[in-house]
Amino acid sequence: MQNRLKYMLLGLSLLLGAGEIWHRLAMLATPEIQPAGLVAFAGLWLLCAISLAGFALIGSGWLRWPLAALLAAGSLLVDGYQWAVGDFMDYESFVTMVESAGDIGSAMAQQGLALVLAAGKALLLLLAVGLQPPAGGGRWARGARWAALPVLLGLSVLLFFRGGEGGSGLPSSHSGTSLALLHVYDRATSPRGPRRPVALKPAATPRRSDIVLIIDESIAGAYLDINSASGVYSGLGPDGAAGRPPVHNFGLATSVTHCSVGSNVVLRFGGTRDNYRETVRSGPSIWSYARRAGLGTVYLDAQRTGGRYQNRMNAAERAQIDQWQQFADVPVVNRDHAVADRLATYLADGKPQLILVNKVGGHFPVSDKFPLSHARYRPMLKRGRFADVTDMATRDGMDGRAANWRLYRNSYRNTLVWSVGGFFDRLFDRAGPAIGDATILYTADHGQSFHERGGGGEATHCTPAPQIEEGVVPLVVIGGDGDGDGKQAARWTRAAAAGRDRLSHYRLFPTMLGLMGYAPRDIAPLYGPDLFAAEPDPFTFNTRFNARLGSEPQWLRVPLAEIAQPPLSDYRTPATSGTK
Repeated sequence: MQNRLKYMLLGLSLLLGAGEIWHRLAMLATPEIQPAGLVAFAGLWLLCAISLAGFALIGSGWLRWPLAALLAAGSLLVDGYQWAVGDFMDYESFVTMVESAGDIGSAMAQQGLALVLAAGKALLLLLAVGLQPPAGGGRWARGARWAALPVLLGLSVLLFFRGGEGGSGLPSSHSGTSLALLHVYDRATSPRGPRRPVALKPAATPRRSDIVLIIDESIAGAYLDINSASGVYSGLGPDGAAGRPPVHNFGLATSVTHCSVGSNVVLRFGGTRDNYRETVRSGPSIWSYARRAGLGTVYLDAQRTGGRYQNRMNAAERAQIDQWQQFADVPVVNRDHAVADRLATYLADGKPQLILVNKVGGHFPVSDKFPLSHARYRPMLKRGRFADVTDMATRDGMDGRAANWRLYRNSYRNTLVWSVGGFFDRLFDRAGPAIGDATILYTADHGQSFHERGGGGEATHCTPAPQIEEGVVPLVVIGGDGDGDGKQAARWTRAAAAGRDRLSHYRLFPTMLGLMGYAPRDIAPLYGPDLFAAEPDPFTFNTRFNARLGSEPQWLRVPLAEIAQPPLSDYRTPATSGTK
């Protein structure tokens, strides 16, 4: 009876992967049937199934149960991701998920059902492999046992030579375990060592005013009024707050990549498209450069709580930050406004500082990221489900249909009215004249695609085959006239006119170093040109940021004329355009 249960559980665990199998088969048959691909996939799937059975037939319990736990963990890893996100996991996704492990609490809050189902399947697999197998079994059982480990290792080798891709639709026990083995190998063979100290010398005269980098979350550049006639009130356009400092709009820019981690880490450590991997691994941080230039360092993190790190930050980097503040006692919907208040305080304290801000912004879920008073775009998504969630994956009740995307886009617009327009209105009001001396650089980690061209699907960014909108962000410089004679403001005005809709994230790190007093001739060889430079930018973003296992980064160029514009048909025209 126990053996019968074992085989039933083993078959059921494989059957529960039927959705991914069907998805992979559909990919191999669209737009036309790929016979070789179908045969290769079927053969590889069969080998993985035989390998799984071989592990289950190992006679020694002391060996079988640990292997069962390893395979079940691999299954939970892959199924939990795929069922929550609605797409296959590759090595790029695996690394991103590992680097976001601190967000497991938020993930459970939003994707609890998907993770519970994945855990249920993993438990079935644990029992299916772990329970005592029947004695003997004959030649086929011996063959399966002998093939079990070679097939698993062979799959790992195959994924290695394919840059971590190729496990889609295979039994999640094997694809997950193989990706984990690749990660262990990757970490073991990656170069390690202390970060280089700052070698550049700042100007003898220290800077007297603040430098602020505001990294918003998931802001589609074309959805703001400064970049589109049908865009949402940003507080940065002509109808913004009176008496604010000059706003220099560089228009649309390309991000480092279309996922949060990669963009944030390059914005903090710099690098060019050619050298970012080495620079991020061993170069000095922006905090180190600031401290060498005599600036205090401040980090305002509205996304995480409880002292948790994100975006590859660690204790060594944390040690370089003088003031690090999170906002656990503030409801998610109000955190960006709380950041505006705190930032205004730092701007007025008379101390020259580098201040880096991670806002809550517009990451999904967006249904509850704005108060009802700012629900100016309707119809919109149902509210009340995700009030305490910052930025983990959820479908927001989406089913991928055009009608639902209309609701989503309107809720996203309402979020921008509150978290961008309302944020800057509040910042300008609370900071007052003190903000005029500072130089504030505003951008987002990545853009978003809201299926403006139609088509199915539920993802908005960080997808395996991204739309160009996922890498398009706003780029604005506020203030910048620290000397008060107007010369620096005029220089920013000229730079914004020359660079509008032409530049990228890669210009920001060297720009901040220049503001700190480091010489452009010393900066450019290491970090490339800044926002003032005339050199053309490729206007691309990286679709394979975690280029490892012998793979290389992949760059997607953004044709400016092809960026999808916000559909006017989504909503009734709002009665007002401001937030006041």
